[in-house]
Amino acid sequence: MQRQGATTRARRGAADPAEAARRGAALSIGLSAAIVAASLHEPRVLTIRLGRGAVEALPAGPLEAEHRTLEIGLRAWVERQTSQRLGYVEQLYTFGDRDRTASDAESVRALTVAYLALVREAQPAGSADAVWQSWYRYVPWEDWRAGKPVQLGPIEDRLRRWAEAAESAAERRLRAERIELAFGLGAAAWNEELVLERYELLYAAGLVAEAARDQGQPPTGEGAAFGISMAVDHRRILATAIGRLRGKIKYRPVVFELLPQGFTLLQLQRTVEALSGVRLHKQNFRRLVEQQGLVEETGEISAATGGRPARLVRFRPEVLLERPAPGLRLRAGRRPAPLL
Repeated sequence: MQRQGATTRARRGAADPAEAARRGAALSIGLSAAIVAASLHEPRVLTIRLGRGAVEALPAGPLEAEHRTLEIGLRAWVERQTSQRLGYVEQLYTFGDRDRTASDAESVRALTVAYLALVREAQPAGSADAVWQSWYRYVPWEDWRAGKPVQLGPIEDRLRRWAEAAESAAERRLRAERIELAFGLGAAAWNEELVLERYELLYAAGLVAEAARDQGQPPTGEGAAFGISMAVDHRRILATAIGRLRGKIKYRPVVFELLPQGFTLLQLQRTVEALSGVRLHKQNFRRLVEQQGLVEETGEISAATGGRPARLVRFRPEVLLERPAPGLRLRAGRRPAPLL
């Protein structure tokens, strides 16, 4: 009983806001959204600009007392900042590293609950400071649709030098293995889902501007190869969202949240290619869509393809009841497959 009483008092003490504040455990909870739309050629993310320096950021804001739930708070902030009403939303991750910046108060620890949101049309942003951007603006090394990105040359060179600069042989070996697995070097194959792992490596090596900024140092990874920096850790959040979406389209039909009600098979393929960053074999892709029973014909024809009129199809919601994991299981490859 004595042990139980002590445990109870400890729990009460930890739950007491005043005691938590005295122990430096005060929390600031923020909400942030990677809002994705897709055209035939580019996956786009909705960004805002902050401060005099026009730093690019994701829509975000603090959880407020009037927000009944986290998601309600997120939707409110997004609509307030961009006039964009969200449809599909899912929680990504809670970011709470101690070195995240919440405010000028050192005793406040910042938590950000990040979300992935999908919208069918990239409508004009409601604010002059809200802009739709290609997500490859921030992670240009992720787009393999035209072959290996030229940006990977200088990136791989700088990463190898970082690995060789490690103080011990064990650390050099560990760094080299991480680089090989994340970037598909040596015997490893490029895995399009490892977006966060690649960004984290670039951060650890000090090759993205955010790493130098967080250390109070001038950037060491300047240049187009390393992408455009974002506020706080928003590029890390974006990398998490891209990796999540790339993985999810393989086992859930979330890609249809980005398409109009009626679309052609070519539109579907181009959208999947834009999201995954790899080129797909036309006949193999159409065979996969047919085998999965993901779409059905609408009976309408589209003449907007620029060539022979194409039949319009739509997503079959019944597929969610017919199979446990209806998605587009893309075969990851080191190099894009040829498109017929």
